[in-house]
Amino acid sequence: MQKRTLGTSGLEVSAIGLGCMGLSYGYGPATEKQQAITLIRTAFERGVTFFDSAEAYGPYKNEELLGEALAPFRDEVVIATKFGFEFNAEGGQSGMNSRPQHIHDVADAALKRLNTDVIDLFYQHRVDPDVPIEDVAGTVKDLIAEGKVKHFGLS
Repeated sequence: MQKRTLGTSGLEVSAIGLGCMGLSYGYGPATEKQQAITLIRTAFERGVTFFDSAEAYGPYKNEELLGEALAPFRDEVVIATKFGFEFNAEGGQSGMNSRPQHIHDVADAALKRLNTDVIDLFYQHRVDPDVPIEDVAGTVKDLIAEGKVKHFGLS
């Protein structure tokens, strides 16, 4: 599998990545859990090292699935996940939220769901017009300094 470098920070990923949204959200019913795990692990066996998720996919279920599926070879893959939405009690999106405290909370929760100690690529799902991008970037910079995140991006 060919590799690509994202940005200027040296983050190397497979040229083909696996966007995991459809396994638990968005394109019909969720894939059966064991079938989804098999698919993710087969992608890895075929050279895919870049796996994309988000708190919004499920919500939350996709990160849990990805964390379980990638656990046997966690150190050999790049996990990307996103932040930036607010959810209501029923799990529906109820608006955007990229306030600094919310970003911290999402990162901590995603680390648990992904069963990892670091998020390789953490990116804002949508620009939040109520929060200056400098505040968003500064918050992720703090998460990088804390060792919870390696790289920052924008979806």
